[in-house]
Amino acid sequence: MGISIWQILIIAVVVVLLFGRGKISELMGDVAKGIKSFKKGMAEDDTADAPKTIDHQNSEAAPTAKAEDQTKAS
Repeated sequence: MGISIWQILIIAVVVVLLFGRGKISELMGDVAKGIKSFKKGMAEDDTADAPKTIDHQNSEAAPTAKAEDQTKAS
């Protein structure tokens, strides 16, 4: 006892009558946007996992240390 083609057609007609063709197409458009957004987020997540390097060279710290050493020596 499987689902026959007539049962599927009746269910489809009831769904179209309840929601209307416009609403169903809007819902499918929203689903498509959601899928695209999800794929974009997954692609961005892959690039975000790349290791980031931090430069530890502080060009301002070295001159102030020299200036402090010179004031102490004086």
